[in-house]
Amino acid sequence: MKLVIANDHAAVDLKFAILEHLKERGIEVVNIGTDTKERYQYPLAGYRAAKMVASGEADGGVLICGTGIGISLAANKVKGIRAAVCSEPYSAKMAREHNNANMIAFGARVVGEDLAKMIVDSWLDAKFQGGRHAERVALIDEIEETGELSCE
Repeated sequence: MKLVIANDHAAVDLKFAILEHLKERGIEVVNIGTDTKERYQYPLAGYRAAKMVASGEADGGVLICGTGIGISLAANKVKGIRAAVCSEPYSAKMAREHNNANMIAFGARVVGEDLAKMIVDSWLDAKFQGGRHAERVALIDEIEETGELSCE
């Protein structure tokens, strides 16, 4: 498995902790976020990471900014991306199992290092369940493709 990790200036320390955690799990990680605490635009980080996932260069991605919200909003503008902001492990698990989230996001100002690792692990260890959930993801894809839903 190959993941991309992206962050802004607010999340440098947490990014390095998660990067190390992923490597300890044997996961190849591409670091495209900033490594300094100088101001860095989270939309740029989210976009670049999302493009890698959407193109197949990475199997998934971890996004970290101050809250996780801004960077996920930018990533979700890229076609094919389902980035979920999660502040606890259960939502991360459900994001994968029910929504087939291909990116996870959280905030360095919201969760601590240990909780962030649990969130990442829950997302990584979960598997998309398909079935009725696949139908719902297909509806999300339809909105992305057409801007509308045919079942309204």
